[in-house]
Amino acid sequence: MIESQRFTALDVFRGMTICFMIIVNTPGNWDTTYSPLHHAAWHGFTPTDLVFPSFLFAVGNALSFVMLSWATKSNAYVVGKILKRTFLIFLLGYMMYWFPFFKLDENLNVVAFPVSETRIMGVLQRIALCYGAAALMIHFLKIRTATIIAGVLLIGYWLVLLFLGEEGKEFTMTGNIGQKIDLLLLGESHLHHGEGVAFDPEGLFSTLPAIGNVIIGFIAGKLILEKGKTYETLTKLMVAGFALMVIAYFWDLSFPINKKLWTSSFVLHTTGLDCLILASIMYVIDFLHKTRWTAFFESVGKNPLFVYLLSELLAITLNTIHTDRDTSLYQWIYQNIFSHAGAYVGSFLFAITFMLACWLAGYWLDRKKIYVRV
Repeated sequence: MIESQRFTALDVFRGMTICFMIIVNTPGNWDTTYSPLHHAAWHGFTPTDLVFPSFLFAVGNALSFVMLSWATKSNAYVVGKILKRTFLIFLLGYMMYWFPFFKLDENLNVVAFPVSETRIMGVLQRIALCYGAAALMIHFLKIRTATIIAGVLLIGYWLVLLFLGEEGKEFTMTGNIGQKIDLLLLGESHLHHGEGVAFDPEGLFSTLPAIGNVIIGFIAGKLILEKGKTYETLTKLMVAGFALMVIAYFWDLSFPINKKLWTSSFVLHTTGLDCLILASIMYVIDFLHKTRWTAFFESVGKNPLFVYLLSELLAITLNTIHTDRDTSLYQWIYQNIFSHAGAYVGSFLFAITFMLACWLAGYWLDRKKIYVRV
């Protein structure tokens, strides 16, 4: 019974994360989106910046439960599972950026979308690499050793950016050493260009500190497994969350909280918040026994990868189909339906409706007991 309830809390946490992720990714109009639904321009933090690291935290949390079933398996079996899952998630992320495998030129003619122009890194790719690295460390090393390695990665990442970046521009978009490494290893055409320059907020080098989000998520899950649904568990989660945020606050003074650089202070700040949020969800579900609201998020939380992929592919499809030269179907729906509610309200209602459409798919799968795994 305890294990089931823990999974309920985790499913709710994941479901909330995915629902919020879809909302912030699909506004009707980016120019009229409420500020909390935007990422911080550079240094700083908004609620939107918590979404992606929370998913990594949930990956680590779930890993603590999976490790129980691997305890009696051979190393070859476990490594095979980890590498297979890492490869498949990375491939799905890469194919998502390549989809629909063609693009439209300025005259709306279909032209090839060559592999040479496809972005290599991204959200799912980072999740895959962080999962793979964390899972291998946790399986072969003691959790204490894995935690020390995560700490070394956080401190090492800070020092590398501080001492090897352009002087005076160490923590800027084009002056940080991480961008130079990504350019060298991946090439300019394979990076994200949404900021107007070749810079990938999910770059290869900045993935290293993100492993810490998974490791800390695993530690939180392991605590829940060992201590159960007790006040001791909640207290330790909340104290740990508060401590991580305090450390992040002081580190921010020399290494600013920055989602796009995925700074070490950002890792501690987000995992601290995640510990507090997870503890709050557990308290409401397992102590207050208020569960009427949980079914909505559980439907998504049980199929997080499928629902996320569906939302991205649906948005790409709507933006690819055009009603005329200058208007995509995505824009047309917003302009002709949702914009009548007002610029900001309409944009928000579009995002909510889009999320609910994806939620319906998750709800249907849950009703049919279909759970997509990789």
